[in-house]
Amino acid sequence: MRDVRDTRKAPPQRSAKQTWGVRAAWLLLALAASLYCAWRFAGPSPLQTDLLALLPATEADPVAENAVDTLASALGDRTVLLVTSNDDTHAKAAAKQLGASLQKSGAFGSVTAELPPFDLAQIAALYLPYRFGLLAPVDRAALAGGAAGTSSTTLRDTLAQRIYSPLHGGLSTPLADDPFGWLERWLGGLPLATSNLEVEDNLLVAHRGAATSVLLVATLPGSAYETKTQRAVHAALAQSESALRQAFPDVSVARTGAVFYAESARSAAEREVHLIGVASLCGIALLMLWVFRSPRLLLLGFVSTALGIVCALAVTLLVFGKLHLLTLVFGASLIGEAVDYSIQYFVVYLGAQRDWDARRGARTVRPALTVALLTSLLGYAILMWVPFPALKQIACFAMVGITTAFASVLWLLPALLTRAPKRSPQRVFAGAARLLSLWQRAIGGRRAWYVAALLLIVALPGWLRLTSDDDIHLLIQRDASLVAQEDKVRDAVGVDNSAQFFVVRGDTPEAVLQRTEALGAKLDALDGTANQVGGYQSVTQFVPSAKQQGEDRALLAQHVFDDRAALRATLLRAGFKDEVADAWLAAFAQAQPPLTVARWLAASWSQPYRHLWLGEVDAATHEYAAVVIPQGVTPRNEPALLALAQRLPGVAFVDKAASVSKLFGAYRVDSGWWLGGALALVLVLLTLRYASKEVSSRDRLRGGIATTLPVLLAIGVTLAVFGYARVPLNLFNWLALMLVLGVGANYAVFLREGCLRADADLGAVWTGVLLSAATTLLSFGMLAMSAMPALKSFGATLALGIAVAVLLAPIGMPLESRRAA
Repeated sequence: MRDVRDTRKAPPQRSAKQTWGVRAAWLLLALAASLYCAWRFAGPSPLQTDLLALLPATEADPVAENAVDTLASALGDRTVLLVTSNDDTHAKAAAKQLGASLQKSGAFGSVTAELPPFDLAQIAALYLPYRFGLLAPVDRAALAGGAAGTSSTTLRDTLAQRIYSPLHGGLSTPLADDPFGWLERWLGGLPLATSNLEVEDNLLVAHRGAATSVLLVATLPGSAYETKTQRAVHAALAQSESALRQAFPDVSVARTGAVFYAESARSAAEREVHLIGVASLCGIALLMLWVFRSPRLLLLGFVSTALGIVCALAVTLLVFGKLHLLTLVFGASLIGEAVDYSIQYFVVYLGAQRDWDARRGARTVRPALTVALLTSLLGYAILMWVPFPALKQIACFAMVGITTAFASVLWLLPALLTRAPKRSPQRVFAGAARLLSLWQRAIGGRRAWYVAALLLIVALPGWLRLTSDDDIHLLIQRDASLVAQEDKVRDAVGVDNSAQFFVVRGDTPEAVLQRTEALGAKLDALDGTANQVGGYQSVTQFVPSAKQQGEDRALLAQHVFDDRAALRATLLRAGFKDEVADAWLAAFAQAQPPLTVARWLAASWSQPYRHLWLGEVDAATHEYAAVVIPQGVTPRNEPALLALAQRLPGVAFVDKAASVSKLFGAYRVDSGWWLGGALALVLVLLTLRYASKEVSSRDRLRGGIATTLPVLLAIGVTLAVFGYARVPLNLFNWLALMLVLGVGANYAVFLREGCLRADADLGAVWTGVLLSAATTLLSFGMLAMSAMPALKSFGATLALGIAVAVLLAPIGMPLESRRAA
């Protein structure tokens, strides 16, 4: 008692200086974190809406990851609009109006409605010097299979067909430069456009039944994942479509592009942040006011929580540079957990009544809060080991947030809460004490083992019904209306935007081209079988390998140019002038190096197809790579494509969605082991904590087991409920169970620590535990209503596990006899 009296007699000036020093230090910390966050949000938005940023590097081959990124960036800045009407004239006029309006808005880098003047002869001009090394498969087969005695007859027939066939547009070649039409037929095989689109009135048009659809293509001035770009595009389209509906009521507009999905995800996340944040805030405020009947305590509790959140936000932005949508939504739910520490401090404050000493109060709650912090940090630290960027961000955000809230309770609140409470909710505490006594007698002591056995027996059938689902779509939820519009565009255009592709590698560009041709031959061989694909895009469709060009030239030399005199005579009899025939023969005789990828890439019209060539992917080994994109990949033919890639050297089949799903499954299995290890660590931690002088050595292990048992049973019951409900488990359910362990263990810890304090009011302690659980359920439980499937799984698991953990928390209390001792 003398020490207490001496503390009270300390000079007030010194105490005031220390108090104001602590307040000033925390104020500076809050200002620094707030100013940094304000500065980051004042510039380019740090909010990350790129859904692919959620995904880890799943391919063992870094070249495959490079290909994924290349294809994503090639398609990310493109926006496609489809204007449709049953009136052909209206559809075309509306498309022109929409294109002009969007271009005028400045929200797009470029908008193409009417095709700019382009001479298709430019494409033919690129290939003309290399025409003798470019044979279509049908011509190659005809020349290779023709007998020597019939070659002249075949040539005459081919030449006659070429001369007298009706004129046609497209990629045609001059008769003098391509008398037999070999180059023209090769050009006809170029995958320049889809089969459903045709050019009408300088517009890209598709006809399906009575409907006419006109395609518009736009590019963005910046990244599709920048908030500024998304808002500008949204505003421009809203204004343009409104004007379009007034002028052409019968016209509909469908859209697709990364910018729309990113904008939808950002808007949904902002709505959820507001909903979860406001609902949690209001619910927690009402609960704290009802229990504590003190606006001052409510304000101080939210000061501690706000400090945790703003510091977490600042550190996350500093470490990662960006803030992902998942982190933003999860951060709003952290309110409920961060306020738990201040609630425990307020319970001690109100329980002390007029005998209040702020520093002694902090020392009183420090052991319980420290153990609670360590168990929570353990649960979040597990997330740092998972290779999902968003989960690493969530772990960083949460760990900084709750650590800051913990520190503020121990050092800031004592500086702010120096005066003794004027009143205390003793009636609430007394009622809670009676409830705790009844419930502890029902499930505590020796009965705890019977309760545990009963719960395990009931849970066992549920465990046997457990299933899993590791589909990537549990992570990414796309807006249903945007998906419907994308399908409409895809059906009209006739392109299947497959996410699966082949990566072909080689030591030289020539090796890559040869292997790509070998892959193409295998894909062509699948036609007519159950495993066929709907075509494919490959760089060798534009640039054959030097070997193939050489073989084609050798084939012409053997079967066509072997008798130059007879060939010249054939041309002259067909009506060719002498100088034309001689020029064509001389062109073949002139040595010409083969067409190269570099020459093709230099042509401006190759831009839409440049993503097919990755080029040099490893400067150290000078390795090159290309991609081949098949169309119409289905679960039925995908195994055949995978087997095909395994049989060809330098070829790998990439399916990002399947790779991520496989990784989900692997980490889901591993997380079970992590959870078991974390439980063992918590048991050791609690055993060491309660191996103190208050507990006899015989009860040390028993105290650790009893305090760990409630959360262990909560995890088991949660899994059983999912089994009975036939809800398949995914990685996020298991990661949420880590947090059930980290957060749910706190309630038994708070109760046991209260029992170890001689002057503790157990009614007040139990009130604090119930209030902490309620606030956590309010915040994390709101995640169960999220539109993001990952957060929905997370929230549902957390809410169920925490609810069971707090109900079973009295199991961890020591027996009355031991408490009295």
